[in-house]
Amino acid sequence: MSTTHPPLAEKLRPRTLAEVVGQQHLLGEGMALRIAFESGEPHSCILWGPPGTGKTTIARLMAEAFDAQFITISAVLGGVKDIREAVEQALVAQAHGRRTIVFVDEVHRFNKSQQDAFLPHVESGLFTFIGATTENPSFEVNSALLSRAAVYVLQPLGEDDLQRIAEKAHETGGVPAIEPAARDRLVAYADGDARRMLNTLETLAVAARKEKREEISDAWLLKVLGERMRRYDKGGEQFYDTISALHKSVRGSDADASLYWFVRMLDGGADPRYMARRMIRMAVEDIGLADPRALRIALDAAEVYERLGTPEGELALAECVLYLAVAPKSNAVYKAWNQARALVRKEGTRPVPLHLRNAPTKLMKDLDYGRDYRYAHDEEGAFAAGETYLPDGMKPPGFYRPVARGLEIRIGEKIAELARRNAQAKAQGGDV
Repeated sequence: MSTTHPPLAEKLRPRTLAEVVGQQHLLGEGMALRIAFESGEPHSCILWGPPGTGKTTIARLMAEAFDAQFITISAVLGGVKDIREAVEQALVAQAHGRRTIVFVDEVHRFNKSQQDAFLPHVESGLFTFIGATTENPSFEVNSALLSRAAVYVLQPLGEDDLQRIAEKAHETGGVPAIEPAARDRLVAYADGDARRMLNTLETLAVAARKEKREEISDAWLLKVLGERMRRYDKGGEQFYDTISALHKSVRGSDADASLYWFVRMLDGGADPRYMARRMIRMAVEDIGLADPRALRIALDAAEVYERLGTPEGELALAECVLYLAVAPKSNAVYKAWNQARALVRKEGTRPVPLHLRNAPTKLMKDLDYGRDYRYAHDEEGAFAAGETYLPDGMKPPGFYRPVARGLEIRIGEKIAELARRNAQAKAQGGDV
């Protein structure tokens, strides 16, 4: 007779709210989800967060807290038939005066018609719906269902949280002692995912028992897991060295090097969403108005990844990296922004000139607010030549100096022409 042993992640799954590690922004005293638990009244909700952050655990604890029947449906394997069966079970429970919670794992995998099948039963109160998703529910969950469910955003577990879970795994007696350096590497490898770390620990424990090892050392861990381990620690020096190499390769317009470092980051375990944010930053810092399309492409790539996830969405990020690398470069916007901030910090607040002030009341008009303001659209070429827009007495600081690359060539020509017309108007003491 064979005996099955539950996985380590299942053995360590919290049985009470007090045992839950992390998500204190939701489960701490006075926080939204904690209040829901204590209210005694379950409500439909969407738990949105990365893998291994406690979505299933929270759903199960809600069922226990409300003494409700707990029905699980996997959107990957299930369909309308499973939903019908859940309805039948909920009707039986209702007849016996018991509540039902229907938990749909990876709800974003269900299509519109499958998601719609829950609506009448959620509205009637037959059961409480809890959906778990790693994808943005705004894109992946029907608006009708979304409007009937609160959305709770779960965060990746922090390093301290994962350290506590690793220690608990050792305390259960199923995992050998773990050398501090090995534990740090495991935590970095887990990247906020408790299930990934516990599954890895379980693999190590089995190997350690075979070799009769009493401690998991860092060297032995690398030997056993090899390529499964990340090539750098998230948040460590090598992580920032690699992202620095990517940013400098894009800035240096080397497409091959940019793609290489991008793939290295992903292969090393970097969050693609983090990479998307960095590319948005590159678009505004190193390309700017030399090619304004770069920012739109970076935003589009980030949105595509949110919709498709890994691995499909990573191709859109790769396309963005290559575009940023070959786009014309300018840091003129970046420099102008920093110079403007420095000047405002240095000089403080200067009064707004009277002719630029808003005058919604008679008193303000009597005080000359808005007087002599020239409406640009009524001027030749929609430009009020000679008009001043800076505070009185402030010399033009020249923050923005377009470079002679990309669209900024034309922008520079336009600025030079406007400056010429301003100078001519002031020399003539009037309009041009």
